[in-house]
Amino acid sequence: MESLTFYHWTLLSLGALIMGMSKGGIPGAGNLTVAIFALVLEDALGPMGVPLSVGLLLPVLISADLAATVVYRRHADWKYIFRLLPYFLLGTIWGWWVFDYFQGGEERVSQLKIIIGLILLGMTLLHFLLKFSKRKKKSVMNPDKDTNSFVTGNRPIIMGVFFGSLGGVATMLANAAGPIAQLYLLVMRLPKYAFIGTSAWLFLIVNICKVPFMIDLEIITVDSIKVSGWLFIPAIIGAIFAPIMVRHLNQKIFENMIWFFIVLAGLRMIF
Repeated sequence: MESLTFYHWTLLSLGALIMGMSKGGIPGAGNLTVAIFALVLEDALGPMGVPLSVGLLLPVLISADLAATVVYRRHADWKYIFRLLPYFLLGTIWGWWVFDYFQGGEERVSQLKIIIGLILLGMTLLHFLLKFSKRKKKSVMNPDKDTNSFVTGNRPIIMGVFFGSLGGVATMLANAAGPIAQLYLLVMRLPKYAFIGTSAWLFLIVNICKVPFMIDLEIITVDSIKVSGWLFIPAIIGAIFAPIMVRHLNQKIFENMIWFFIVLAGLRMIF
């Protein structure tokens, strides 16, 4: 990590700030951080910097998750956490095995970079699917009937298996599973604060569980922890000041700008 320049530190700090903002009320912004970290570490360390960026980001994510759970500690619906968590952890184990494969030489690392780019573009698609689903929900004349058709019987369990497993792989490979869990929680019709609190607690637990796997993969090291530790500060600042910024900015324009840069970054990683 000695090769990080002032330019690299500035971009990493910006990425950490954006990650904190995503936890503080600006949905989807954290996916831009995934791309920033990957591209910065690739520039600083070469192709092998791409997998290292995933481990560098994880402690920053955990610090932002902690801030979010403090704010929304009373709003988690643990029924949905327990429904998703086992399959998230299974997906994480699968992702750990896949990640290990992609560390086997520069050619495989280049493939991992493409996969992370595809995950970012997929998460972008899911984000706008979420927004479309919210609009559709508002236009449904009989929402109770619509809700019952989704949340009764075995469908919640089946959906929990699918979304949890897929989310576990995505979070292990790229720290980018937020929209997957959010889509599931949206379908389950959670109230606003329960939605945010449940998501915050779920990812805090999952991200902590990922730490030993990333240590085993040697993408979390003593050196990376030293860098991540400095990035806690902008992440926490972002989480604290995001609600204030939202009040003074046109949130729709700001969010669309964030997603525009996520798409550009995803395409940059693929091509």
